[in-house]
Amino acid sequence: MTRPYVLHYAPDNASLIVRLALEEMDLPYRTVLVDRRNGGQRDDAFLALNPSGMIPVLETQQGALFETGAILLWLADRHKMMAPGVRDAGRGDFLKWLFFTSSTLHADLRITFYPGQYAGSGPATLQALRKKVQERVLRHFGLLDDAVGAPWLGGENPSVLDLYVAVCARWMALYPEEGPRAEAQLRDFPALYAMAERLEARPAIQRACAAEGLGPHPFTRPERPNPPEGSAT
Repeated sequence: MTRPYVLHYAPDNASLIVRLALEEMDLPYRTVLVDRRNGGQRDDAFLALNPSGMIPVLETQQGALFETGAILLWLADRHKMMAPGVRDAGRGDFLKWLFFTSSTLHADLRITFYPGQYAGSGPATLQALRKKVQERVLRHFGLLDDAVGAPWLGGENPSVLDLYVAVCARWMALYPEEGPRAEAQLRDFPALYAMAERLEARPAIQRACAAEGLGPHPFTRPERPNPPEGSAT
Protein backbone atom coordinates (compact mmCIF):
# COMPACT_ATOMS: atom_id res chain seq x y z
CA MET A 1 0.00 0.00 0.00
CA THR A 2 1.28 3.47 -0.91
CA ARG A 3 2.08 5.62 2.09
CA PRO A 4 0.02 8.82 2.26
CA TYR A 5 1.72 12.10 1.58
CA VAL A 6 2.38 14.35 4.58
CA LEU A 7 1.57 18.02 4.04
CA HIS A 8 3.12 20.46 6.50
CA TYR A 9 0.73 23.37 6.39
CA ALA A 10 -0.64 26.53 7.97
CA PRO A 11 -4.17 27.74 7.19
CA ASP A 12 -4.49 30.01 4.15
CA ASN A 13 -0.78 29.79 3.41
CA ALA A 14 0.78 28.48 0.20
CA SER A 15 0.16 24.98 1.54
CA LEU A 16 -3.52 25.60 0.69
CA ILE A 17 -2.65 25.35 -3.00
CA VAL A 18 -1.03 21.95 -2.47
CA ARG A 19 -3.98 20.76 -0.36
CA LEU A 20 -6.35 21.75 -3.18
CA ALA A 21 -4.26 19.73 -5.64
CA LEU A 22 -4.13 16.67 -3.37
CA GLU A 23 -7.91 16.79 -2.95
CA GLU A 24 -8.55 17.28 -6.66
CA MET A 25 -6.27 14.35 -7.50
CA ASP A 26 -7.94 12.26 -4.77
CA LEU A 27 -4.55 11.33 -3.30
CA PRO A 28 -4.11 10.00 0.24
CA TYR A 29 -2.47 12.50 2.56
CA ARG A 30 -2.40 13.72 6.12
CA THR A 31 -1.56 17.14 7.47
CA VAL A 32 0.86 18.39 10.10
CA LEU A 33 0.21 21.90 11.41
CA VAL A 34 3.06 24.38 11.35
CA ASP A 35 2.28 26.72 14.24
CA ARG A 36 3.20 30.07 12.70
CA ARG A 37 1.97 32.02 15.70
CA ASN A 38 4.73 30.43 17.77
CA GLY A 39 7.35 30.38 15.02
CA GLY A 40 6.92 26.73 14.11
CA GLN A 41 8.45 27.33 10.67
CA ARG A 42 11.74 28.09 12.44
CA ASP A 43 11.80 24.92 14.57
CA ASP A 44 14.73 22.60 13.98
CA ALA A 45 12.44 19.75 12.93
CA PHE A 46 10.83 21.87 10.21
CA LEU A 47 14.11 23.36 9.05
CA ALA A 48 15.43 19.82 8.61
CA LEU A 49 12.70 19.38 5.96
CA ASN A 50 13.01 22.83 4.41
CA PRO A 51 16.09 24.85 5.40
CA SER A 52 14.53 28.04 4.03
CA GLY A 53 11.81 27.85 6.69
CA MET A 54 9.01 28.37 4.19
CA ILE A 55 5.60 26.67 4.06
CA PRO A 56 4.64 24.26 2.50
CA VAL A 57 6.60 21.04 2.72
CA LEU A 58 5.29 17.81 1.22
CA GLU A 59 6.86 14.60 2.49
CA THR A 60 6.94 11.86 -0.16
CA GLN A 61 8.53 8.44 -0.45
CA GLN A 62 11.28 10.16 -2.46
CA GLY A 63 11.95 12.71 0.27
CA ALA A 64 10.69 16.12 1.35
CA LEU A 65 9.68 18.62 -1.33
CA PHE A 66 9.38 22.36 -0.92
CA GLU A 67 8.56 25.34 -3.16
CA THR A 68 4.90 25.47 -4.14
CA GLY A 69 5.39 25.41 -7.90
CA ALA A 70 7.83 22.51 -7.71
CA ILE A 71 5.44 20.46 -5.55
CA LEU A 72 2.53 21.10 -7.92
CA LEU A 73 4.53 20.16 -11.00
CA TRP A 74 5.93 17.04 -9.30
CA LEU A 75 2.46 15.85 -8.27
CA ALA A 76 0.99 16.57 -11.71
CA ASP A 77 3.75 14.73 -13.56
CA ARG A 78 3.97 11.82 -11.15
CA HIS A 79 0.24 11.16 -11.17
CA LYS A 80 -0.37 12.32 -14.76
CA MET A 81 -3.16 14.62 -13.67
CA MET A 82 -4.00 18.32 -13.72
CA ALA A 83 -1.31 19.36 -16.21
CA PRO A 84 -0.56 18.82 -19.90
CA GLY A 85 1.85 15.92 -20.43
CA VAL A 86 5.42 16.51 -21.54
CA ARG A 87 4.52 15.77 -25.19
CA ASP A 88 1.20 17.64 -25.22
CA ALA A 89 0.85 20.77 -27.34
CA GLY A 90 -0.18 22.89 -24.37
CA ARG A 91 2.79 21.95 -22.18
CA GLY A 92 4.86 25.03 -23.00
CA ASP A 93 2.07 27.50 -22.26
CA PHE A 94 1.24 25.68 -19.03
CA LEU A 95 4.85 25.81 -17.84
CA LYS A 96 5.42 29.46 -18.68
CA TRP A 97 2.31 30.57 -16.78
CA LEU A 98 3.00 28.22 -13.85
CA PHE A 99 6.49 29.66 -13.46
CA PHE A 100 5.16 33.19 -13.99
CA THR A 101 2.66 32.63 -11.19
CA SER A 102 5.27 31.13 -8.88
CA SER A 103 8.25 33.39 -9.49
CA THR A 104 6.56 36.68 -10.46
CA LEU A 105 2.98 36.95 -9.17
CA HIS A 106 3.45 35.05 -5.90
CA ALA A 107 6.81 36.71 -5.28
CA ASP A 108 5.32 40.19 -5.71
CA LEU A 109 2.39 39.33 -3.45
CA ARG A 110 4.87 38.36 -0.74
CA ILE A 111 6.40 41.84 -0.94
CA THR A 112 2.98 43.42 -0.32
CA PHE A 113 2.45 41.14 2.69
CA TYR A 114 5.90 41.66 4.23
CA PRO A 115 7.32 44.92 2.87
CA GLY A 116 9.56 45.33 5.91
CA GLN A 117 11.60 42.35 4.74
CA TYR A 118 12.43 44.17 1.50
CA ALA A 119 12.79 47.83 2.49
CA GLY A 120 13.38 50.11 5.46
CA SER A 121 11.01 50.30 8.37
CA GLY A 122 9.70 53.85 7.78
CA PRO A 123 5.91 53.94 7.22
CA ALA A 124 6.17 56.15 4.13
CA THR A 125 8.78 53.85 2.58
CA LEU A 126 6.70 50.73 3.27
CA GLN A 127 3.52 52.28 1.90
CA ALA A 128 5.25 53.45 -1.27
CA LEU A 129 6.76 50.01 -1.82
CA ARG A 130 3.40 48.31 -1.31
CA LYS A 131 1.67 50.66 -3.73
CA LYS A 132 4.28 50.19 -6.45
CA VAL A 133 4.28 46.40 -6.15
CA GLN A 134 0.48 46.21 -6.01
CA GLU A 135 0.37 48.02 -9.34
CA ARG A 136 2.56 45.26 -10.73
CA VAL A 137 0.30 42.61 -9.18
CA LEU A 138 -2.72 44.04 -10.99
CA ARG A 139 -0.83 43.91 -14.28
CA HIS A 140 0.07 40.28 -13.58
CA PHE A 141 -3.59 39.38 -13.08
CA GLY A 142 -4.46 41.20 -16.28
CA LEU A 143 -2.01 39.05 -18.21
CA LEU A 144 -3.41 35.88 -16.66
CA ASP A 145 -6.97 37.00 -17.39
CA ASP A 146 -6.04 37.31 -21.05
CA ALA A 147 -4.44 33.85 -20.94
CA VAL A 148 -7.50 31.93 -19.70
CA GLY A 149 -8.47 29.38 -22.33
CA ALA A 150 -11.67 27.41 -22.74
CA PRO A 151 -12.51 27.32 -19.93
CA TRP A 152 -9.33 26.97 -17.84
CA LEU A 153 -5.82 28.37 -17.83
CA GLY A 154 -4.50 24.93 -18.72
CA GLY A 155 -7.04 24.21 -21.47
CA GLU A 156 -10.16 22.07 -21.36
CA ASN A 157 -9.64 20.76 -17.82
CA PRO A 158 -8.64 22.39 -14.53
CA SER A 159 -4.94 22.27 -13.79
CA VAL A 160 -2.73 22.99 -10.81
CA LEU A 161 -2.15 26.38 -12.43
CA ASP A 162 -5.81 27.32 -11.96
CA LEU A 163 -5.58 26.39 -8.28
CA TYR A 164 -2.45 28.50 -7.80
CA VAL A 165 -3.91 31.59 -9.49
CA ALA A 166 -7.23 31.34 -7.62
CA VAL A 167 -5.48 31.30 -4.25
CA CYS A 168 -3.29 34.26 -5.25
CA ALA A 169 -6.46 36.16 -6.19
CA ARG A 170 -7.87 35.39 -2.75
CA TRP A 171 -4.78 36.80 -1.09
CA MET A 172 -4.85 39.93 -3.25
CA ALA A 173 -8.31 40.74 -1.86
CA LEU A 174 -7.61 39.91 1.81
CA TYR A 175 -4.05 40.86 2.63
CA PRO A 176 -2.08 42.70 3.92
CA GLU A 177 -3.88 43.28 7.19
CA GLU A 178 -2.40 46.77 7.54
CA GLY A 179 -1.81 49.39 4.90
CA PRO A 180 -3.33 49.74 1.43
CA ARG A 181 -4.49 46.67 -0.43
CA ALA A 182 -4.76 46.15 -4.15
CA GLU A 183 -7.67 48.23 -5.41
CA ALA A 184 -8.97 45.56 -7.75
CA GLN A 185 -11.08 42.57 -6.86
CA LEU A 186 -11.35 39.40 -8.89
CA ARG A 187 -14.51 40.72 -10.58
CA ASP A 188 -12.26 43.12 -12.47
CA PHE A 189 -10.82 40.09 -14.28
CA PRO A 190 -13.89 38.38 -15.79
CA ALA A 191 -12.20 35.28 -17.20
CA LEU A 192 -10.41 34.59 -13.92
CA TYR A 193 -13.62 35.26 -11.98
CA ALA A 194 -15.53 32.71 -14.06
CA MET A 195 -12.71 30.21 -13.56
CA ALA A 196 -12.82 30.78 -9.81
CA GLU A 197 -16.59 30.28 -9.74
CA ARG A 198 -16.16 26.93 -11.45
CA LEU A 199 -13.51 25.92 -8.94
CA GLU A 200 -15.73 26.82 -5.99
CA ALA A 201 -18.42 24.45 -7.26
CA ARG A 202 -16.09 21.44 -7.23
CA PRO A 203 -16.49 19.07 -4.23
CA ALA A 204 -12.74 18.59 -3.79
CA ILE A 205 -12.20 22.34 -3.56
CA GLN A 206 -15.04 22.64 -1.07
CA ARG A 207 -13.52 19.92 1.13
CA ALA A 208 -10.10 21.54 1.20
CA CYS A 209 -11.45 25.01 1.92
CA ALA A 210 -13.77 23.73 4.66
CA ALA A 211 -10.80 22.05 6.33
CA GLU A 212 -9.10 25.45 6.63
CA GLY A 213 -12.21 27.48 7.51
CA LEU A 214 -12.25 29.62 4.36
CA GLY A 215 -16.00 29.96 3.86
CA PRO A 216 -18.21 28.90 0.93
CA HIS A 217 -16.78 31.36 -1.64
CA PRO A 218 -13.05 31.45 -0.88
CA PHE A 219 -12.05 33.01 -4.22
CA THR A 220 -14.97 35.11 -5.46
CA ARG A 221 -16.12 36.46 -2.07
CA PRO A 222 -13.19 35.75 0.23
CA GLU A 223 -13.48 36.05 4.00
CA ARG A 224 -10.83 35.99 6.68
CA PRO A 225 -10.06 32.37 7.56
CA ASN A 226 -11.59 30.79 10.64
CA PRO A 227 -9.52 27.59 10.84
CA PRO A 228 -10.14 24.79 13.32
CA GLU A 229 -6.43 24.87 14.21
CA GLY A 230 -3.50 27.18 13.77
CA SER A 231 -3.47 30.64 12.20
CA ALA A 232 -2.74 32.14 8.80
CA THR A 233 -0.06 34.48 10.17
